[in-house]
Amino acid sequence: MTDPDRRVRVMTVDDHPLLREGIAAVLEGSREARLVAEASNGREAVEQFRAHRPDVTLMDLKMPEVDGIDAIRQIRREFPGARVIVLTTYGGDTDALHALRAGAQGYLLKSALRKELVEAILGVHAGRRYIPADVARAIAEHVADSELSLRELEVLRHVAAGNSNKIVAGMLGVSEDTIKAHMKRIMEKLDARDRTHAVSLAFQRRLFDVR
Repeated sequence: MTDPDRRVRVMTVDDHPLLREGIAAVLEGSREARLVAEASNGREAVEQFRAHRPDVTLMDLKMPEVDGIDAIRQIRREFPGARVIVLTTYGGDTDALHALRAGAQGYLLKSALRKELVEAILGVHAGRRYIPADVARAIAEHVADSELSLRELEVLRHVAAGNSNKIVAGMLGVSEDTIKAHMKRIMEKLDARDRTHAVSLAFQRRLFDVR
């Protein structure tokens, strides 16, 4: 059924009620976008998307139950045409890369909501990407971080857990020299001084989650 209200239909997903209220207040005064649904975590986001089919979804990254990245993947898997803008307090390059690779088309800092929210919504709805200049620069500066292979990430996770090269080699069924070679490439890609520095950088840049 055609909606006589031509404004862009928006869903907001965030576990903080005050943030959702703030977004609602901004959109309430807009002639170009309107709020049609809210969710407080990724699981609810998927359910609400199915129910309301918003034109644009505003998605927080760090939430209980199901986080924003997984919610984006689930929504995009079921609805490939879904348009998602990530909302976050963190301008980190790795978060941005993960979100964009999960299927998000925009990345917006919460501190910029009042100034840029409607512009971002309209841009993404029109089929364009919306990435703030400082976030784009961070992606460009650290794009090599995302080039760690799945095997290198696996090795680094085991090292981060406090295991020696010999133990990691035994866990993965390879030689100790192979693990040393992996660690050498990892440190080169991360521009790390040593293995401890590599682990620290991996956590800072959120190359894998802390479990």
